Amino acid sequence: MKYLLIFLLVLVVFVISVTLGAHNDQVVPFNFLLAAGEYRISTLLATLFAVGFLLGWAICGLFWLRVRVALANSQRKLKRLQQQLGEAEAPVTTSRVPAVKE
Repeated sequence: MKYLLIFLLVLVVFVISVTLGAHNDQVVPFNFLLAAGEYRISTLLATLFAVGFLLGWAICGLFWLRVRVALANSQRKLKRLQQQLGEAEAPVTTSRVPAVKE
């Protein structure tokens, strides 16, 4: 449900940006790092929105991947420690020697 709401929010923002861009056919100068050019506002708005959206997903994806790798390593260490603990406790629990002699 949460992802559906996020998707709808992104869709609404995209539709609003396309609508505003479609009604603004002015050509504006845009200077960026490597070059400069004159673009229509609608094209510039859609392009920058798409680049920002993809860049945001890429950054979030990298953080998610880092967390998943850390979780996998932690689970592997936990499993190894549980196996070592099980091996250490096994001889103690199988002993049939009485603790107190009468």
